[in-house]
Amino acid sequence: MNIAISNTSEKPIYQQLFEQISAQIIKGEINQGYNLPPIRQAAKELSVSIITIKKAWEELERCGLIYTITGKGCFVSELSSVEVLQKRNEMIMKQMVKDVSYYKSFGLTLDEIIELLQESY
Repeated sequence: MNIAISNTSEKPIYQQLFEQISAQIIKGEINQGYNLPPIRQAAKELSVSIITIKKAWEELERCGLIYTITGKGCFVSELSSVEVLQKRNEMIMKQMVKDVSYYKSFGLTLDEIIELLQESY
């Protein structure tokens, strides 16, 4: 698990953790069945609060990317390639809806959004 936290980012730290870990799970960089570090250990290693880690882990579990076994810890869910693709697409669509709404608030057309997306890609 490779995590880089930015204290200057506009995104809350729990969101940074969630996004980085979920991307690593989706891309197969964190293996299915992997035991995530306990909340207290992760908080200490990353120099963040226990509440921040707990919130990130809860978000990962809510999305079905990890599961908890009481007394044993949190583990990466066993997902088929179809389920991984579905989860990836759900997460991307959720973000895209927010982004498109933001762009539309500036009066951009679909063609303008696509053009800007192509430039930035």
